[in-house]
Amino acid sequence: MSSYTYLIEQVSFYYGIPVLVGGIVGGFLNIIVFLSLQTFRQNSCAFYLLIMSIVNIGQLFTGLLSRILISGYNIDWTETSAFYCKFRYFLLQFCTLVSLTCICLATIDQYFATSPDPQRRQWNQLKIAHRAVLITILIWFLHGIVYLVFFTRMYSVGLRRETCLITNSIFTRYHAYGYFLILTGFLPITIKVLFAILSFRNIRHTNRLGVPIVRRELDKQLTIMVLVQVAINALTLLPSNIIAAIRTNDSSMSSQLQFAYTICLFIYYFTFVVSSISEFENKKL
Repeated sequence: MSSYTYLIEQVSFYYGIPVLVGGIVGGFLNIIVFLSLQTFRQNSCAFYLLIMSIVNIGQLFTGLLSRILISGYNIDWTETSAFYCKFRYFLLQFCTLVSLTCICLATIDQYFATSPDPQRRQWNQLKIAHRAVLITILIWFLHGIVYLVFFTRMYSVGLRRETCLITNSIFTRYHAYGYFLILTGFLPITIKVLFAILSFRNIRHTNRLGVPIVRRELDKQLTIMVLVQVAINALTLLPSNIIAAIRTNDSSMSSQLQFAYTICLFIYYFTFVVSSISEFENKKL
């Protein structure tokens, strides 16, 4: 056993399991708070964050739990079950894309909610949020069908064993660059940062207008939640996606790169715990 393999096992056990438990508990607490408080039930931005909390739990089960079993215990169900090989990647991409889309929509929604322009504020409606989420779910569900088709168990020459791989070379390039670098990388980060800046500018502007204090404080609270999510995602998601893109094109990557990939993944999932705590603290204000 190499030193990197041993370190991955230790990190998976002593770090991965607490993050998994903390993320799941935090996610359920977020769901309870968003559903129990009338203020949040009637708010479109809070609805986006509610859906994001739900699919983040799905990410933890399909992504982090599987990574702990693979890296820490050498248990990889994708290598023994053709169904799980397809279903894991389908559900993981679905939860990830829905989560990222929801935080992008929440950021855009806060831009509209804090806008001094009445016409733009009309887009800040719960019924619009419901429709946007339904469309999001439909699009990424259909997108996932391709994963069900092209992911399968096959023999890897580099790994010298049967594993879960993509069978189509074109889809391999799409998964590496289209999915990891664009859909879950630069595109959502760009959207979130752009509209977060615009929302922050709107907040500063509304402080000088005759906006009711209750609405102004709620907008501030939700904007802070969204900004925390944006900052955390931007700092942690991109490194793991870049390594994942390399990994997709070279499944037999070195132990050093495998170690870096695993650490980046664990850091990314740790943000679920941090964001849950920060959101919970903001909701109590």
